[in-house]
Amino acid sequence: MDQGRNRISDNVKKVHITAVCGTGMGALACMLKEIGLEVTGSDHKVYPPMSTFLAEKGIRLRDGFNARNIPENTDLVILGNAVSKDNPEALAADRRGLCYCSMPQALNHFVARGKKILLVAGTHGKTTTASLAAWVLYHAGLDPSFMIGGILQNFSSNYRLGKGPYIVIEGDEYDTAFFDKGPKFMHYRPHVATLTSVEFDHADIFRDLDHVREIFTGFVTGIPASGTLMAFDNDRNIDQVIGQAACTIERYGNAPDSCWRLENALFQAKGTSFRLYKERERFGDFETRLMGAHNLSNTAAVIAMAHHLGLSSDTIQNALISFKGVKRRQEIRGTKRGITVLDDFAHHPTAVRETLKAVKPAAGKGRLIAVFEPRTNSSMRDVFQSDYARSFDNADLICIRQPPLLEKIPEGQRFSSEKLVADLTQQGKEAHYFPDTDTIVDFLARESQSGDLVLVMSNGGFDNIHVKLLKTL
Repeated sequence: MDQGRNRISDNVKKVHITAVCGTGMGALACMLKEIGLEVTGSDHKVYPPMSTFLAEKGIRLRDGFNARNIPENTDLVILGNAVSKDNPEALAADRRGLCYCSMPQALNHFVARGKKILLVAGTHGKTTTASLAAWVLYHAGLDPSFMIGGILQNFSSNYRLGKGPYIVIEGDEYDTAFFDKGPKFMHYRPHVATLTSVEFDHADIFRDLDHVREIFTGFVTGIPASGTLMAFDNDRNIDQVIGQAACTIERYGNAPDSCWRLENALFQAKGTSFRLYKERERFGDFETRLMGAHNLSNTAAVIAMAHHLGLSSDTIQNALISFKGVKRRQEIRGTKRGITVLDDFAHHPTAVRETLKAVKPAAGKGRLIAVFEPRTNSSMRDVFQSDYARSFDNADLICIRQPPLLEKIPEGQRFSSEKLVADLTQQGKEAHYFPDTDTIVDFLARESQSGDLVLVMSNGGFDNIHVKLLKTL
């Protein structure tokens, strides 16, 4: 495509979005509609709930990709990162001489321009941290805008257009588009950034951990000298990537010399209480409904950011306790026969381990049953084969599904669910392999008991296993 047309003019009125049904692209479509643009969109296999949601917002959708989907007089075509260079609509935009851009470019131009960006980046915890930050600002009356990769329970939305000076953005390290292979977060110049963690992930685009560190080093060095970075203090990779930063850095966590230091943490079934110190002085005592040590760190990052924006400890605490969480992050889907079904987005080995550790107290005297579906481009590869075997220590019963899209991975690189089950069994864990979702449902319907907590972990829909299981129970 002509790189000279990779731009956005100031008189755009009609926009077409190719691959509109993703979480981020759908949110962008709604934001553009709300600011007064005429928006159309298309995607492969358009279906509810996103299709219904967009239609209710007045956005015309076309199922499938076709050159005819781009209306006449379209001023701008926004191409999602799922769009290939030979997509019929990308080719049509090029042939017709239309201007085009990526999602981050559009968000910057139409929504973030003139606002101070609060950006959350990291391998883990981005969605929860960004969501909590958005809620704290909203609860404090700062009327923020936000665009986040999960549905905030307090808003029943993953986006908001506010009139305040701040916008909260979840900074994704994944590539931007076929015409821009750099990470999405490099498009933003944050006023305050948070870096939660740096680990190897996204094996389809990153070669190894060194490549990941290189990307995050670029992100950190790109933060303006006038900006501030909140960086987790117990991550060796973060230690490496922040070395060349020009901005102010405030570390948070448990290290004695960190700017923000956590103490007196008490993890319970209904949440966490803790004390936070700033520069060795007690900043405040806090409570949150979020469970686990990883969410404790995420919360500390948000408190540090909120304090930087001038919020008091009392204001922050009032917001924390009223935060309802994010869909698919430790979300209770229902309880039947005394058996609770919990949904979580965990898929990386570290996320699986920390999520199981976090929700263990909620199981009480019952069993914690882990149900895992490996379906990301990384988890379906054998790069984490041995790591997963060390991630299920806190589970009492483990159900591992065969990856549903394994044929997409070259045969010599495929993850083996059977091997994981064998490794877990050798450790003395009760683990079972399942070829599909329905056999897991049948097994759990027979084997689960009152008091059990079933934690379902997947980054996808998992064949609607939560509803099927609750219905069967």
